[in-house]
Amino acid sequence: MKKTQTKAFSSLICSFILLAFEIWTYIETTGFRVHKRAHVQPATFPQIMICGMAIFTVILFIQSLLKVTRGMKEGDPENELSASINPFTNRGVAAAFFMIILCVVYTYLFDRLGYVLVSACISVIIMWLIGKRNFLTMILVSFLVPLIMWFIFYKLLTVNIPMGVLQPLREFVDKI
Repeated sequence: MKKTQTKAFSSLICSFILLAFEIWTYIETTGFRVHKRAHVQPATFPQIMICGMAIFTVILFIQSLLKVTRGMKEGDPENELSASINPFTNRGVAAAFFMIILCVVYTYLFDRLGYVLVSACISVIIMWLIGKRNFLTMILVSFLVPLIMWFIFYKLLTVNIPMGVLQPLREFVDKI
C-alpha cells in the first residue's frame, strides 16, 4: 500500500488544512471591535479557543508527518487504508464540509448581524441537520440560549458582544 493511501497521510493533509483554517479565523477575530471599558474583549474567547485548537492541530501534524516520513509498522492502525474523503460518496465528509462552511458564514456574519441572530440561525440549521423536527423547541432553544448567553456575558461579565440589528435590545437592557 502506498503511503498516500494511509490514515497517517490523510491526517497530515487534514491537519494542514485545519491549521490554515484556524489561522484565517484568528485573523478574522482581530477585526472585532475593541471596547474601551470592557475587561474582556469580544475576540478574546474565540482567540483562546482557536489557539487551543491550533496547538492540537500542530501536534497531529507533527505526529502524522513523523509516521509518514519514518514509516510505520505493519500492525499500526495509522498504516491502514484511509476512508474516502469524497463528499459525494461519504455523507460524513459532506456533513463536515457543510459544518466548515457554516463556521465561515458564522464568522462572516457575526459582527454584521450580531451574536444572537447569527447564533440562533446557525442553531436552527444544526438542529435540523441532527434530526430535530419540533419547530417550537428548535425556535425557542435557538433564540433563548444565545439571548441568555448574551445577557450573562453583557451584564454579568461586561463583555460587549456585537448585537447587529438587535442593537435596540442592548439599549433596552442598558436602561434596566
